[in-house]
Amino acid sequence: MIARSLRWRLLLAAAGAILLALALAWMFMTLLFERHLERRLEAEMTRDALALVAGLGFDANEVLHLERQPGDVRMEKPAGGYYWQVSSDAGVLRSRSLWDSALPVASDAPADDWRLQRRDGPFGQPVVALERRLVIDSDHPAVVVQLAQDAASLSTARGEFGRELAVFLSVLWCVLTAAAWMQVSVGLRPLRRIPALLETLERSAGERLPPQSLREVQPLVDSINALADARQKDLEQARRRASDLAHGLKTPLAALAAQSRKARQAGAPEAAQGMEQAISTIRLVVDGELARTRLARLGRTRGASADVGEVVERLASVIEHTEKGETLALGIDIPDGLRLPMEPEHLSEIMGALMENAARHARRQIRVAAIVDVDGVQLRVEDDGPGLPPERLQALQADRGQSLDASGYAGSGLGLLIARDLVRSSAGRLGFDTAPLGGLQVTIQWPPSPI
Repeated sequence: MIARSLRWRLLLAAAGAILLALALAWMFMTLLFERHLERRLEAEMTRDALALVAGLGFDANEVLHLERQPGDVRMEKPAGGYYWQVSSDAGVLRSRSLWDSALPVASDAPADDWRLQRRDGPFGQPVVALERRLVIDSDHPAVVVQLAQDAASLSTARGEFGRELAVFLSVLWCVLTAAAWMQVSVGLRPLRRIPALLETLERSAGERLPPQSLREVQPLVDSINALADARQKDLEQARRRASDLAHGLKTPLAALAAQSRKARQAGAPEAAQGMEQAISTIRLVVDGELARTRLARLGRTRGASADVGEVVERLASVIEHTEKGETLALGIDIPDGLRLPMEPEHLSEIMGALMENAARHARRQIRVAAIVDVDGVQLRVEDDGPGLPPERLQALQADRGQSLDASGYAGSGLGLLIARDLVRSSAGRLGFDTAPLGGLQVTIQWPPSPI
């Protein structure tokens, strides 16, 4: 899931980059802190070394002596951690802290400035040593002045600083990662609106995505709109061809109908009946294709409005004047003033197919009802006919091209399939179930409308 998520990829990349940057910051800040400690230590040791040099001198016997001892108590305690030593040809002076040990005298000690370096010290401990070669008296040879301090204090301070800095940077990493999450969420927010905008393209082939304020998102919107243009062009071309084909078949069908009548008049009723059945089936397919073409041209016109009660009443009046309709009780329960955002012709195509199908299979009763709630508008058409078994209802729901012939309904059932296509094109859903009357119940659900 993470590998296929752009959000998680961006977040993990940001968290990794922040972690790497903070790790490098920890390394360099720890190193800078150590250098700072060394500079402070060098300054303190240089001050003590100058005080030591100020007390050096030669007595009457040409022996090197120290007039004043440095005041640091660590130099008076054996192995105290702070040491000094002055080496010359006339002898060596060292602090009490060295006890029976000595600092190694470097032959290359500088004469122009103090030098600080790490080396092995007395008592097996590494030390930081400061040394310089000085001429105390022009009548005497130069001496090498050395001060050394245990390096353990530097390592301890560096370790404590590194641990505290690591805790701080860990907290900072969490804060920056949370900020990266917010940044990724804000950055991807315009993309979350794209699926909602694409629903408009799904409902109507003529809709297009509006221009976006972000330059990075606009190329995606332009590409989707270009694809929608190409899709609409292909659909229009396919519908034109289907319409042309359907219209082109009408004349041959009329000619075949005339031939079937001649065959019946010539004394071949069986051949005429076979031809008439074939012609009737083909005519149903042609009429269905023409109905789809008319719907595609109507579409969901902006500002259109259809009065549901008026359309249903008009269709009921037509059905009641048919031979089968005269024997049926047709109940209508539709709230007054209920309107849908579509052309009346569009709604007539849908309800006409459903009500005609119900009248064809009903025994004595048909009901047409409408329900309005927070989920939108729901229309129901039910009859007391033979209905469909559960397995056939499931097949009809799942199979887009399912015909009702095999379900036990007389007739072709093409009207229901046409109605389903019309409902889908108007952003509705069409469902099939067993009616309380015992027959088939067809339910249309439309989403909430501003009308």
